[in-house]
Amino acid sequence: MEKITPQYDGENKGHYTPGIISNGMLYISGQLSIDPDTRKVPEGGIKAHARLALENVERVLKAAGVSRTDIVQCRVYVSDINQWESVNNVYTEFFGEHKPARIVVPVGKLHFGCLVEIEAIAEVNKQ
Repeated sequence: MEKITPQYDGENKGHYTPGIISNGMLYISGQLSIDPDTRKVPEGGIKAHARLALENVERVLKAAGVSRTDIVQCRVYVSDINQWESVNNVYTEFFGEHKPARIVVPVGKLHFGCLVEIEAIAEVNKQ
């Protein structure tokens, strides 16, 4: 297994778990829209939180040398299933034509008060 930890240049990191590469797959989990240094939830609604969560996914992808089109599945946690339409708009914008399979999981309360959490699985080492 290989651990993927992106570098940051002072921008809002968001809370994240480093990616793990195992058996040709990259696992990115725990992508939350909160700054771990301040424990503050960034301002903005559900769309802003979804963008931050996806930006954190992107940081791990870049550090691993993997593109968005290599993501095969995402699990999207939302605090209220009624918010999914707004999250889906950001999800579609982020992935463009390539929209990996997604599982939506409504949960009563997400970690640290965030509104959205994204987990992703991507293929690596394509031949």
